[in-house]
Parts: sequence; structure tokens; C-alpha cells
Amino acid sequence: MLGTILNVFGKSPFSPLQLHMNKVSCCVHKVRDLFDAVEKLEYLKVAEIAEQISALEHQADLVKNDVRTHLPRSLFLPIDRTHLLEILTIQDHIADKAEDIAVLMTIKQLALLPTFKIEFKEFLAKNIQAFDGAFLIVKELTELLESSFGGIEAEKVRTMVEKVCFQEHEVDLIQRKLLKKFFAAENEMTYGTFCLWQKTFEAVASISNFSENLALRVRMTLELK
Repeated sequence: MLGTILNVFGKSPFSPLQLHMNKVSCCVHKVRDLFDAVEKLEYLKVAEIAEQISALEHQADLVKNDVRTHLPRSLFLPIDRTHLLEILTIQDHIADKAEDIAVLMTIKQLALLPTFKIEFKEFLAKNIQAFDGAFLIVKELTELLESSFGGIEAEKVRTMVEKVCFQEHEVDLIQRKLLKKFFAAENEMTYGTFCLWQKTFEAVASISNFSENLALRVRMTLELK
């Protein structure tokens, strides 16, 4: 892995971030598969997908650790080395949350109740949409570098950041609807099931929260140029 990371640094100082974000994306998109299995009550498949997410998160960690360890201090970087590592850390938080969700889904066999199923699926989809927006921003870093962090490319990224922020706001609105439906169904669940779903909602919401943080961190880097 060391040789790979150093080769990637040679192409662009942002390529390692993009390599790591590819791994994070695999984790996040597996979460959708996880809840498809939950909805179908396919609990063996839930366990299988949870293991896949855990393995993908481990792969992301290996890339993250290599980047942190081998980021050359003597390498000329277009942004502060600390800022680059901060972006990496936020990406890592997203992968961690995907794994947290996978773990929660294996603690107990849960079912998506009809009362809140529609709202939950909308909630999940919007969180993943916000992540995808942040992923696109990270992909744009190389183009930003080529444009010296200015001009049309910089404005394009600022617009993309605003879009992610709005999507995170939409997540908040959907979450309110979800929680109303969820609490209306509390008598249909045991206390343990109720608490587990609450923790799951919080973990899923963290995907869009961290995605917004990531987008804003990139924009802050832009403004510091």
C-alpha cells in the first residue's frame, strides 16, 4: 500500500483523498442494500451485508492510515497539510457511521413498520444524496488545483457546496416527519426496538451532517487561497 500511496501523491496531492473517498462511498452505498434486506426481513442477508460494510470500512481505514503516515512533509502542497488531513478525518467519520449503522442492524432483527417506512426510505435516500454531493466536491479538487483555486471552477464548487448544505437541510425536514410517524408507532414496538431505531436514525442523519461538514471544509480551504 505504501508504494501505491506514494505513487498517487506523485499524480496529485488530492488523489489520496479521492482514493479514500472511493472506499467511503462503497461503505455508504452498501447501507442502502442493508435496509433493502431489512425491509424484506432477510436477516441472513442483513448480517452478510453488515460484514461487507465492516470489511469496506477496514479497507478505508488502511488507506487513511497510509495517507496519514506517509504524507510527505517536504511535499509542496497547494493547501495546508493540516487542512488536507482534516478533510481526510471527516471522510473517515462518514465510513465509521456506515459501519455503526451496520452494527446496529445486527443487534436485533428489526422491521420497518408501515407507519414510518415511507418517511424512513425518503430520509435514507436524502442522506445518501447529500453524501454523493460531497463526493462530487472531493472529485473536483484536482480541477480546482489546475485552475489555481479560482475562476469558473471555484464558483462551480461553491455552488456544489451550497447544494449539499441545502440537502442536509432537507434531511432535517424529513427527519422531523419521520420522528412524528415513529413516535406515533411507539406502542407497536418494545422499548429495546424503539431505542435501537432511534440510534439508527441518529447514525443515518450523521451521514448528511458529516457530508455537509466536508463540503464546508472544502469551501473554507477555497476561501483561504
